[in-house]
Amino acid sequence: MSDAEAAIERIYRGEYGRVVASLARRFGDLDIAEDAAAEALLVALERWPVDGVPPNPGGWLTTTAGNRAIDKIRRESHRDAKHQAALMTYDDTPHEPTGLVEDDRLRLIFTCCHPALAPDARVALTLRLLGGLTVPEIAQAYLVPETTMAQRITRAKRKIKDAHIPFRVPAAADLPDRLGAVLAVVYLVFNEGYLSSSPDADPVREDLTGEAIRLGRILRTLLPDEPEVAGLLALMLLIESRRPVRVAGGELVPLHEQDRGGWDRALIAEGHDLVRECLARALETGRRPGQYQILAAINAVHTDAPTASATDWSQIATLYGQLYAVAPSPIVALNRAVATAELDGPELALAEVDRLPEIQPSLTGYHAWHATRADLLRRLGRSAEARAAYDAAIAATDNVAERAYLSRRRGSLAP
Repeated sequence: MSDAEAAIERIYRGEYGRVVASLARRFGDLDIAEDAAAEALLVALERWPVDGVPPNPGGWLTTTAGNRAIDKIRRESHRDAKHQAALMTYDDTPHEPTGLVEDDRLRLIFTCCHPALAPDARVALTLRLLGGLTVPEIAQAYLVPETTMAQRITRAKRKIKDAHIPFRVPAAADLPDRLGAVLAVVYLVFNEGYLSSSPDADPVREDLTGEAIRLGRILRTLLPDEPEVAGLLALMLLIESRRPVRVAGGELVPLHEQDRGGWDRALIAEGHDLVRECLARALETGRRPGQYQILAAINAVHTDAPTASATDWSQIATLYGQLYAVAPSPIVALNRAVATAELDGPELALAEVDRLPEIQPSLTGYHAWHATRADLLRRLGRSAEARAAYDAAIAATDNVAERAYLSRRRGSLAP
């Protein structure tokens, strides 16, 4: 891929969700929206290297994709009332949201998270349509075969079409019942941006982290008294505050090695305020904090420490214990083991990590499990085993910055 093609691909990924959401609203058909967006990319790859990138690439892609959608409808003589209306009202002006509830991308998330869809399909479909992730990337994130993930997405789109699920944000009374799936999707979009799984994308995708935070702020406006919404927004802000120093020299910089002077203090202050608000509301109402509130509290502890050595690992371990009680998973247990290593030493932590595949065998395909084992083995002086674990971690991730970091750590092992 040439530099020009790579630049176009980055722009396209950043605008993909906006384009598909706009077309889905206009034409009411996800397949038409996706196909037209893909055709717009082909046109961009043909024209932009010659004509230059337009001043408003997102608007150009939306307009071009809209024209391709209309051409497709005409070719197929597929003229039901909805498509006729779309043709009659379509113009070349990119869609601008008219209000919070009218936001196209938020509408798309709520459509993809409709209760009629299977839970695993909701997240996968939204990552595909809003985040522009490929099927292989989503499959890797979920540790499932590509064919399985492709079938999930196809079935979900068919369900939306056959059940006539509307492209809209539900009424206020219906929001709480749909909230859990929507929050999960927003967080996964954020995570994909913070550490991209695509070898062709930037290691950290500001477009996705920014989009997730934007959606989180909208949800906070819609549901100001819902503590998990505030918790998720706080979590994303605190993680985003570290992004400026997340990658250096093309290499991932882990939390304990980051220059804390480069963290965004305004985001940290906002995140801490939200965490305090969440916890105060939990005390007032007697409700147990949810997973996003606890994760936000964990990140508040990290961002409150002036140095890595000053981190309150005892508090973090306690919070991970609370998180496991609320949302038990091998990933949570893996992070709790990291805290255990700081408190009780790497040997005990390694025993915990090695037991996790008994709970979820597919964890052995997860790069973070191998990377955690590698670091613990390194700290125990078991260099040969650590080297093998680093090799497995490198093979299990496509993120170029993470591969660079893991390779450096592997190279630093004693013979």
